[in-house]
Amino acid sequence: MRYERPETLMDATALLAEASENAFVLAGGTDLLVRMQSDDFKADLVVDIKSIAGMGEVTETEDAFVIGAAVPCAALGEHEALTAAWPGVVEAANLIGSTQVQGRCTVSGNLCNASPAADSVPALVAANAKVRIAGPGGTREAAVLDIPTGPGKTSLAKGEIIESVILPKPTARSGDAYLRFTPRTEMDIAVVGAGVSLSLDDDGVVKSARVALGAVGPKVMLVEDGARALVGTRLEDAALNALAAACSAGSNPIDDKRGTVEFRKQVAGVLARRAAQTAYTRAGEK
Repeated sequence: MRYERPETLMDATALLAEASENAFVLAGGTDLLVRMQSDDFKADLVVDIKSIAGMGEVTETEDAFVIGAAVPCAALGEHEALTAAWPGVVEAANLIGSTQVQGRCTVSGNLCNASPAADSVPALVAANAKVRIAGPGGTREAAVLDIPTGPGKTSLAKGEIIESVILPKPTARSGDAYLRFTPRTEMDIAVVGAGVSLSLDDDGVVKSARVALGAVGPKVMLVEDGARALVGTRLEDAALNALAAACSAGSNPIDDKRGTVEFRKQVAGVLARRAAQTAYTRAGEK
C-alpha cells in the first residue's frame, strides 16, 4: 500500500485521479482504519488530506460556516457561533462514536462513508447544507442530499474529494434539532434518525421547514410532505400528527436484527415529531 500526504488540493486530486480503483481518502480515519483491519479490504493508495491548508479549519463568512473536510467533530462543539446557529447539526456530529472517536472523526468522512445510518447527514440535509468538491477539473458545489447514492456509494467522480461542508447562516427565528433511536444510549448505530429545521414569522407561524430521515432507506431521505405539514402552523397536534404520518409513510426501511420495518416506520414518525418540537422551541427563543 502506498501512503501520500499532499499539501495542496491539486496534488491530492491528481493522485486520486491517477490511482486504481482501490484508492482512499484519509481525513479522520475512524471508518477507514477499521475497514483496513479486514482481510477482504485492499488499498493501493491512501491519500491523507490533513496537511492541506484549510482542511482543519472552521471559517465563518458573511453568509455561511465553512467546515474543512478534516475538522474533527469535537471541534464543532467548541465553535460558539456555529453551535448557536446550528445546534442540531453539532449535536448530531457529537453522537458519532465515543469522545475519543469524536476527536478524530469528521462530518465529511461520515458523509462519504455513505452509511444510511450516518448521524450527521440527516441533520446536514435538514440544514440545507452543501459541499464544495475539488477534482481534476476544478471545484463545484453540490447539496449534501445528493452525495450518498446508496449504502457505501457516493456521487463523487474519480479523483474528486470533498473540500468542505458549507452550512448557510440561518435566518432570524430559525431552529434545528436531530434525534435518533438506538438500542443503547451511547456509541451505537442509529436504528432511525430524524433531523428538522424550521423558521418562524413574527407571529410564531412556521414559514419554512425541512425534514430529513436516516436509517429508513438506502440513503438519507428528505421528507417534503412532512415539511409541508408544518408550514403555516404553530405545531398544533394536527400538524405534528400529519408530520409523523408523512415520515412513517415515506420511510422505506429494512428488517434486520436491530429493528423491523413496522418498528422503524413508527419510530420515524415519533422522532420527527419530537425533533420538530425542539426545533420550534429553539426558533422561538431567538
